[in-house]
Amino acid sequence: MAERGRMVFPFTAIVNQERMKRALILNAINFRIGGVLIRGERGTAKSTVARGLAALLPGIRVVADHAFNCDPDQPATWCTSCRTRVEQGETLTATTRQVPFVELPVGATEDRVVGTLDIERAIQKGERRFEPGVLAAANRGILYVDEVNLLDDHIVDVLLDAAAMGVNTVEREGISFQHPARFILVGTMNPEEGDLRPQLLDRFALCVDVTGVHDANARMDIMERNLAYEQDGEAFCEEWAPQEQVLAARIEAARRLLPEVRYTRADMATIAEMMAGLGVDGHRGDLVILKTAVAHAAWEERRRLTDRDIIVAAELALPHRLKRRPFDEVQTSIEQLDKMVAMAREHAEEAQSKDRQAAVDGDITGKSREKKA
Repeated sequence: MAERGRMVFPFTAIVNQERMKRALILNAINFRIGGVLIRGERGTAKSTVARGLAALLPGIRVVADHAFNCDPDQPATWCTSCRTRVEQGETLTATTRQVPFVELPVGATEDRVVGTLDIERAIQKGERRFEPGVLAAANRGILYVDEVNLLDDHIVDVLLDAAAMGVNTVEREGISFQHPARFILVGTMNPEEGDLRPQLLDRFALCVDVTGVHDANARMDIMERNLAYEQDGEAFCEEWAPQEQVLAARIEAARRLLPEVRYTRADMATIAEMMAGLGVDGHRGDLVILKTAVAHAAWEERRRLTDRDIIVAAELALPHRLKRRPFDEVQTSIEQLDKMVAMAREHAEEAQSKDRQAAVDGDITGKSREKKA
């Protein structure tokens, strides 16, 4: 697979790191999950897997000669420029582009991230001119932020706000410009170099802790594949092309199925019981688990949630939310998630059964009183 003229190591050729790959795939199925934080030492394929995902995803239809990757088929998401052009009678032409992969530059300022308005031009000539930033370039793609824990907190806030809202609005001196900013936010960090503030940590939907591969055979596979890629990248990518195509087709099918996946109040009650039992602060985690579980059901070609979907989602949504517990205790909690979900499901169903019985008893009592009257 190629990325802007350069070869990209195939996503499916990456050895192990299944949890990291799963977190990225589920975000690709549902952009609204809210991104993933990958914690681990250097040399664990963090950037390679993110680049590989962007390279294998199907191309996107965009407005031609345009910096914001607006979807010509979704007028409600258009930027200010596209709306103005259409209002003036212009017909937008479409083209297809590869899913963008954008790395946040080291030392990026807020203006570099969100973009800037040319106030002088607006005042002198009455023209609204906007210089796109990183958020515009990343729209409908992947925004990769290396060493996110070393960024200024305000910049991290800006990135997380845009990822959550799906829109970037810049206002200066009474002039505003808006454009879509729907992207998969992938932040990486080495915990030994410092952590994120708890408030920022919680805003990353999913979190994966990665380590080097310790199985000797797997390490040999890593060496062999990397040497083959270095020797002839084009031939290596061609060898893995069938697997890449199969994965891309499965992700696309899951995206189409996603709106049809249904969940029940019992599913929500199960998640709520589990999170309350774990003492997780706030409610963002509950919503993240539900969205991730729905995406996982679509990934496995199902239209109904199961406990397995909730368990898989919880494995990805809980590591950074059980933050006040020792690392080994967090791992133990995750390993026992199947039991916890089963107990939460049982409690939720018992509560619902009691509610239904209470409703029936109330109805019977009411009818009895009517007869006596």
